[in-house]
Amino acid sequence: MPASDTPAPNLRPETRLVHDGTLRSQFGETSEALFLTQGHVYDNAAQAEGRFLNTDPGFQYGRLGNPTTAMLESRMASFEGAEACRATATGMAAVTAAMMAPVSAGDHVVAASALFGSCRYIIETHLPRYGVGSTLVDGTDIEAWRRAVRPNTKLFFLESPANPTLEVLDIAAIAAVAKEAGAKLVVDNVFATPLFQRPLELGADIVVYSATKHIDGQGRCLGGLILGSKELIEADIQNYLRQTGPVLSPFNAWVMLKALETLPLRVGKQAENATKVADWLAAQTKPTKVIFPGHKNHPQAEIIARQMSGPSTMIAFEVPGGKEGAYRLLDACKLIRISNNLGDAKSLIVHPATTTHQRFTPEVRAAMGVSDGLIRLSIGLEHHDDLIADLEQALAKV
Repeated sequence: MPASDTPAPNLRPETRLVHDGTLRSQFGETSEALFLTQGHVYDNAAQAEGRFLNTDPGFQYGRLGNPTTAMLESRMASFEGAEACRATATGMAAVTAAMMAPVSAGDHVVAASALFGSCRYIIETHLPRYGVGSTLVDGTDIEAWRRAVRPNTKLFFLESPANPTLEVLDIAAIAAVAKEAGAKLVVDNVFATPLFQRPLELGADIVVYSATKHIDGQGRCLGGLILGSKELIEADIQNYLRQTGPVLSPFNAWVMLKALETLPLRVGKQAENATKVADWLAAQTKPTKVIFPGHKNHPQAEIIARQMSGPSTMIAFEVPGGKEGAYRLLDACKLIRISNNLGDAKSLIVHPATTTHQRFTPEVRAAMGVSDGLIRLSIGLEHHDDLIADLEQALAKV
């Protein structure tokens, strides 16, 4: 096993994102090595036995671990302030593992109703197929979380800010309710990124990411991450991943390792751009509503001030004319491209009611705050004046 670099513990996050967890081979490479291998050989049979008993450190098989992926996991754990991290093939693989691994038939899960469409599928459809009940609540209502608890409740799940409405939930208060109930809290922190929100410090037990978004952030690779205490990660979650196999490819792990080096630069600039674009949108007459975590008129502004150190890179806004008005705006954009991805270096725009949340009935979408005129805008690294100019000419078509 290659030697590992372990920087001093007092280094700042930006420095840790460049150096932490690096494994150097005998060749002393500067950039992290890409280990494209399915398996590993052993010096003798006793060593092979030790690897499988976890008494001998090292790697066994690509499904069980890989040196490049281990570097990504180590670096992310250090950055997040977690004891352990495991990488998965996609963000939804991370969400699924984080929810499936800790529960069994007969258990119960409570989740916020404002969720990404695939996350709601796991809660409402997938878990019940295996005998795990679920209850959806208004995530902003702390008493609703408490009322939903049953004797068999094992898990709470939420997104904050939520996709696509940017609803922000009081993580510390919900974590306290979960603790009272003896349940674990899983937080999807994708929209805030680990730069602007630290769920583990607020009482969450597990944090999940779609690393496809800001962590890669350049439209290249799929990936997911699960972070938490060593006890939680190395028990049910690690075993679930080992046995079911939704592992991250070493190549994708290598790409994301390199992307982590520029994460603060990219996301910091994207958030700065998003603030300027959101301020401009809020001053226009065409949008009937602008939702941005950096605005004082955000419905949960007080919670944001307490638990977030930055505004996110996402903006949600509504235009008149419902679906037709939204389509007019999207089709008129020239620089900002239509895509259901987000957190990218390129600015991307999407109509959630007909894409990410299309499978829900109009009544369910309305309850989630996903109106026919709602637009989700992910701000990239372009000059903010060019983005504003593109939105200005597109709004004129609504």
